[in-house]
Amino acid sequence: MKAVRFHEYGGVDVLRVEEVERPSPGAGQVLVEVRAAGIQPGEVMIREGARHDRWPASFPSGQGSDLAGVVVETGPHVRGFAVGDEVLGFTHQRASHAEYVAVDDVNLVARPAGLSWEVAGSLYVAGTTAYASVFAVDPVPGDTIVVSGAAGGVGSLAVQLARRRGATVIGLASPRNHDWLKERGVVPVAYGEGVAERVREAAGGRVDAFIDTYGEGYVRLAVELGVQPSRINTIRDWRTAAEVGARTYGEGSAACAVVVGELARLAARGELTVPVARVYPLAEVQDAYRDLEQGHTHGKIVLRP
Repeated sequence: MKAVRFHEYGGVDVLRVEEVERPSPGAGQVLVEVRAAGIQPGEVMIREGARHDRWPASFPSGQGSDLAGVVVETGPHVRGFAVGDEVLGFTHQRASHAEYVAVDDVNLVARPAGLSWEVAGSLYVAGTTAYASVFAVDPVPGDTIVVSGAAGGVGSLAVQLARRRGATVIGLASPRNHDWLKERGVVPVAYGEGVAERVREAAGGRVDAFIDTYGEGYVRLAVELGVQPSRINTIRDWRTAAEVGARTYGEGSAACAVVVGELARLAARGELTVPVARVYPLAEVQDAYRDLEQGHTHGKIVLRP
């Protein structure tokens, strides 16, 4: 089968699509023919070696957590799945950017009717990270919550989940994404110089919680806005979070099929919009990551093997 591999840390040029042995499912596993797999900023940091102390790579390394596809083989003792089932879920083996992947059955759910492959295959990391971020700051009706990177892969879901909790949500995003945010009941505010004053004006002077999906000073901004550290969550700026006592809930805090399944059902019913920015064939994985690394995509970038 074809799969993405890299043999050393580096930029997008180290990524290769190689012929590798097709895996066989072990006990409690199924083999999934991948139809779609999302890509993530965290994979960039791993591939560049920037997170070697936290998530070291062993070479040759694969990539990818998110996946959706069709079960083509089952191992012993599999529960709840059979050949031909359409599924979505995740793997912790950095292996979903490939034509086939062996997945633990507990990490999969059935693909709901009407949910596109692209959305199903890009839901896990962004969805569980957004879910955990909202859980961390615990918005309630009457709260005002700010989300940085509000039109990105995680932010676009976090604003919607926070709105479902009854909070007033202020989304920091570029002006080209403001209409999309308004359509989902979010108050858009442009980032950049003067953002603190613009947020205060939009919030009427009080901000109760802050979700940072972008890094680069937003935890400090939350403190400046008077948000208590226990109601600040960042998925990027762990160092500042440690300094001020903010939270760092992310994917790992909600990494289970139950959460993925609930998000998938919301998306299938049209109650959660999962924007897909672009779709690339597996062979163009380098172009997909060049696109991602520009940092201005609205929604998810997806690979299709």
